[in-house]
Amino acid sequence: MDTFTLTDYEVTALQLSLKVAFTAVIVSLPAGIGCAWLLARGQFWGKSLLDGLVHLPLVLPPVVVGYLLLVMMGRQGMIGAYLYDWFGITFGFSWRGAVLAVAVVAFPLMVRAIRLALENVDPKLEQAARTLGASPVKVFFTITLPLMLPGILTGTVLAFARALGEFGATITFVSNIPGETQTIPLAMFSFIETPGAEVEAARLCVIAIIIALLSLVIAEWLARIARNRLGN
Repeated sequence: MDTFTLTDYEVTALQLSLKVAFTAVIVSLPAGIGCAWLLARGQFWGKSLLDGLVHLPLVLPPVVVGYLLLVMMGRQGMIGAYLYDWFGITFGFSWRGAVLAVAVVAFPLMVRAIRLALENVDPKLEQAARTLGASPVKVFFTITLPLMLPGILTGTVLAFARALGEFGATITFVSNIPGETQTIPLAMFSFIETPGAEVEAARLCVIAIIIALLSLVIAEWLARIARNRLGN
């Protein structure tokens, strides 16, 4: 077999990785923007606690994150059991669980990038719009959100790249099921454990590096375009 030709097994893992990462980013983006706004502009009791909880996945071992998800969101978990009984929804050992796992791990990167962009927005611009009669919602969507765009783009792409590379939380929460939860890192793990599969493991490694680099380059390119259009 050609060294550079992907097998159906590898193509399936690649497609699933992209599906999981895209879904995780899309689902978590509204919450990321809202959480970033709370941390940057909100003044409330428990703000430090919220900040710590949001960034906790950055410092916890991914296996711990996966275990906590299993305890909370598994089919017999504290929340997962009710979701299954009431709505028939289950996260454990499914691609939906993989989406949840990578979203939790990537969420802090998204929030941090958006928060930094929001903190650089001049409040005087928002105040000027308010004095002209604009409602808080209109100010947010016409002034604040466009000025946050570079950070939103950067946070989204960084979260996507992190989601593609997640391993520990995913394998702990949803196992390593080909075609269902086996993303690129998990497929590499299987190849590494298989004698004589060094070429396949190296091939997936190269693919992961290329996708990650492309994500970072695209993030910087989009952020630069957004900054130029905003006159910064």
